[in-house]
Amino acid sequence: MEKINRKKPSCFQRCWRRCCHLLRHRRPLLPRLVRLGQPMVSAPNLLRNQKYSALSFIPQVLYEQFSVFLNFCFLVMALSQFVTALKIGYLYTYWGPLSFVICVTALREAVDDLRRWRRDRELNSALYEVAADASAESAVRLLPSRLLQVGHVVRLAKGDRVPADLVLLRAPDRRGACYLRTDQLDGETDWKLRVAPAATQLAWEDSDLNASQGSTVWAERPSMDLSTFVGTLTTSTGAQVPLGIENTLWAGTVLASAGPVLGVVVYTGRETRAAMNSAKPRSKLSLIDSEVNLATKVLVVSVLLVSLLLVGLKGFGGQWYKYFWRFLLLFSYIIPLALRMNLDMAKIIYAFMIVRDKCLDGCVVRNTTVPEELGRISYLLSDKTGTLTENNMVFKKLHLGSLVITDDADSLAEVRCHVTAWLKARIGSDEDSDSERQTQRDGGGGVTREGADAGSRAAEAVRALALCHNVTPVPGEAGGPADYQASSPDEVALVGWAACAGLALAERDQDRMVLLAGPADAAGVRLEYRLLQVFPFSSESKRMGVLVRDEQSGEIAYYTKGADSVLAPLVQPLDWIDEEVANLSREGLRTLLVARRCLTPDFYRDWSARYEQAGLAVRDREQRLEQVRQQLDSGLELLCVTGVEDRLADGVRRCLETLRDAGVRVWMLTGDRLETACFPGGSSSSSSAAAAAAAASGISGASGIAGSDGADLLDRELRAAARRVEAGQTHFYHKFIRNSQALALTGAALEAAVAQDERLFARIACRAPAVVVSRCSPTQKAAVVRLLQRHTGRRCAAIGDGGNDVAMIQAADCGLGIAGREGRQAALAADVSVSRFEQSARLLLVHGRRCYRNSALLAQFVIHRGLAISAMQAVFSAVFYYAAVSLFPGALMVGYATVFTNFPVFSLVLDRDVPATTAEKFPELYRELLKGRELSAKTLWVWTAVSLYQGGVIMYGSLWLFETSFLRIVSIAFTAIVLNELLMVACTVRTWHWLMSVAELLSLLCYLLAVVVLPNYFDPGFILTLSFLWKVSVITAISAIPFFVIKFVRYYMRPPITRKLQSGADSPAWFEQAGRLRRPIEARPLLSSMVDISGGGGGGADFELQPPDSPAGPGTPLMMTLLQSRT
Repeated sequence: MEKINRKKPSCFQRCWRRCCHLLRHRRPLLPRLVRLGQPMVSAPNLLRNQKYSALSFIPQVLYEQFSVFLNFCFLVMALSQFVTALKIGYLYTYWGPLSFVICVTALREAVDDLRRWRRDRELNSALYEVAADASAESAVRLLPSRLLQVGHVVRLAKGDRVPADLVLLRAPDRRGACYLRTDQLDGETDWKLRVAPAATQLAWEDSDLNASQGSTVWAERPSMDLSTFVGTLTTSTGAQVPLGIENTLWAGTVLASAGPVLGVVVYTGRETRAAMNSAKPRSKLSLIDSEVNLATKVLVVSVLLVSLLLVGLKGFGGQWYKYFWRFLLLFSYIIPLALRMNLDMAKIIYAFMIVRDKCLDGCVVRNTTVPEELGRISYLLSDKTGTLTENNMVFKKLHLGSLVITDDADSLAEVRCHVTAWLKARIGSDEDSDSERQTQRDGGGGVTREGADAGSRAAEAVRALALCHNVTPVPGEAGGPADYQASSPDEVALVGWAACAGLALAERDQDRMVLLAGPADAAGVRLEYRLLQVFPFSSESKRMGVLVRDEQSGEIAYYTKGADSVLAPLVQPLDWIDEEVANLSREGLRTLLVARRCLTPDFYRDWSARYEQAGLAVRDREQRLEQVRQQLDSGLELLCVTGVEDRLADGVRRCLETLRDAGVRVWMLTGDRLETACFPGGSSSSSSAAAAAAAASGISGASGIAGSDGADLLDRELRAAARRVEAGQTHFYHKFIRNSQALALTGAALEAAVAQDERLFARIACRAPAVVVSRCSPTQKAAVVRLLQRHTGRRCAAIGDGGNDVAMIQAADCGLGIAGREGRQAALAADVSVSRFEQSARLLLVHGRRCYRNSALLAQFVIHRGLAISAMQAVFSAVFYYAAVSLFPGALMVGYATVFTNFPVFSLVLDRDVPATTAEKFPELYRELLKGRELSAKTLWVWTAVSLYQGGVIMYGSLWLFETSFLRIVSIAFTAIVLNELLMVACTVRTWHWLMSVAELLSLLCYLLAVVVLPNYFDPGFILTLSFLWKVSVITAISAIPFFVIKFVRYYMRPPITRKLQSGADSPAWFEQAGRLRRPIEARPLLSSMVDISGGGGGGADFELQPPDSPAGPGTPLMMTLLQSRT
């Protein structure tokens, strides 16, 4: 799935890169022993985001520009003008347009790079306090960031940016804790806790930067991993302390808590984590650029053929190759040199219009090469949590096996009673003997409470939720209740519900947690717990855990929670786990299993020693720590199964309907269970839940799909599915649910199906307008994007809000990121960042469609402009015995391509064929654009025919109305071609912008001014005569009127879809009779279809019709939206 077909670099590019690699000297990345306070030779601590240097700017810009085939062709032609035998006119005729294009591009690159240089200079010049040498008079000196070296001890204040990768040595908090803002590094908005080693925290004074003499830090080789670090601190006394990620301050983060803090530099410059993760994003070539490149190559071939034809008609005698080259130069205006520059400038304007759209608040265009790409999207791959849903978790259910606790007031009151009873029993048990307390432990194994009553189990479950998390309480405003902050909204929801149930998290630091037990309106009883160890959540383990000791009773317990697929095999067997987890998932709830194991003091001491020994390992430290941790996972007792709800975000349902009607197929890729993925926000009907239950039962038994017999079974099912899809039948097979509207499968089934027959699976999946892939990893998400790109050739967009969506966003042709609760990582990595999923519809249907259409129109007119004047040159050469002589002087040719016609042509980027509200209301307009007719071969042939006709008519007309002076022929012909181009633009515009009128008038004034200031090229006396006026008018009318007549007749005989909208906008009945367009979305009834698979694989689909006035808000199941039947 990972294979990608990429364009191979040319031989010249490979040689250039090889030479640069040989000339670039880089130090090897090795582990290092850092002596605190003693700087050592290291990589320069320079932050450099510049693309060029002062010496490389001109060579690199020229190389990049002339690597483009079009520019290289013109460079060769311009150089040929230094050869006397090949020279045609003045040098500026060819060097002028080429220099203009290169200078404009170079100026844009210089401005962008200057901005980057200024930002880098500001950061590299920031001053920091470091420990001075022993010989210095002062113990502290100020150094700019660029001069910091490995070994420097740095002092940071609150709000300071961390200048290099540091190991934290001391913090003002008595326990050595401080907080970092890492949103500019990893995109996560929650603050990260960092802790100084106890050996340095307790030994150093706040102001003594030189207290580090004699201590060393061994640090692993620089790496890209932001979440791990392996190091060892050796104090002056020889004591060794393991260092981990919790002891580091990465460059680019900001100190959020009070300072000062001390840290030693371990990595600088390109060796920092931030620099190693700042790889250049994949260069994305938009579809319109590809189409323009193809058209340009066709035009180059046309120039060669026309030149060869004229030479052949003239005869291949003598020095025919000189005439061939001169004809190439004369017809070079067929090649649209300025087209790429115009398109690049148009992209900047498109990005500006997107940002200025008031309906797209918070939208940022980070990659200006993709605005037109938004107009040709066929597939939209979306994350679920935080993208389609609000990512605002609400507690809904807690299942204890024999007891179900919901979020209603009665259940909450009952739980409070259980917690109060447990608290009273706990206070009364303080007088129990140690032997009685010991009977509740199992010598280091698990605890079974088969006989415990439901109330006690409910209270234990609430305590587990209040302890097992990474939530930090933040004091509320004006003495109000505390707020909870965490990177996971699930944890905030569970801890918040535990507070409502009677156990509120009051305080937390790195080694202590305090709960307040009792009614919310009372002072409550303080329950203190010592945090012995915290095991954070990771995508590999899919669970988190805490090891705590009750300060009152001395009981040591290990609490853990995580996905059912991970914890279910670890807990003591219970027959209700799978069934209840499936039931909660079918209600659209995100499920977690919560378990506990009580430990004896002896077992804990032995385990703690092994864990500390593993933490000192230099090699494979993470693997050894995980092996020791897994010793806690045996004999776990399941306490409860939790269910939290994440409802559909506002506007998502309507947005999905709009995108589907626009011809965009939505694929949802999520890490949730299949049932949860299909039903976020709860089920709205019993029949829907029944259908989902049947689907779940079929899916759950198919875990062995990739086994020895599973491969043959899968192959048979894939081929059977393909036959049924081709026949238009509904089919349910193994892990796949397929009806006429959607396909649902798990990530494991996806891997197996692609491994078995990728092409066959792609054919099946691409026939479905909607696809849901559950249990999908970040790697699989990116692989699905590449699968679509390989097998469909269509443009794919991806949208997400979390770090697990970055790979998918970067692999897509157009990546959309949402700055959500999970951070800004996806938004920073995306081409366009939005604030809500519903904005994607307007982004595609309004701006994407408008950008692509206008850029296509701009390309058509630039090509037409060159073809028309080249047709005139061809007629002129053919009439005068195939003479390789230029018809117009070089100054007029340069003016024709720039000031005389370029302003009106470029102003087409401001055109609007329909209002934005119409484009949103009728997504069928976008569907028409997906047919790709704007720059198809047929369209280009039509424009070629128009250009040849108009150029031929103007030239033959000028010769037919032959004057005694050749200067008068030039005056008539050139005036007619300029007026023809201005008329063509004026009659193509659908919605006039005031800048369009200015462009037309400005071009006309520039031409009139040229007539006055260039008397050698025009005959001013003749131009002011009536003869000139009627001749130009007749020629222009004959060249332009037939085009407009044909366009007018076709507009009414075969009206485009926009014409139908304008004609029937006030008559809803017209749409019913036309049959080509459906009614607007808000006027259509909604059909929700679910697959009825109760009868097995061959059954049909039953559709449930919702009444038109039924609620369709955030609570509507997502699968119902994805399976929406068309009217």
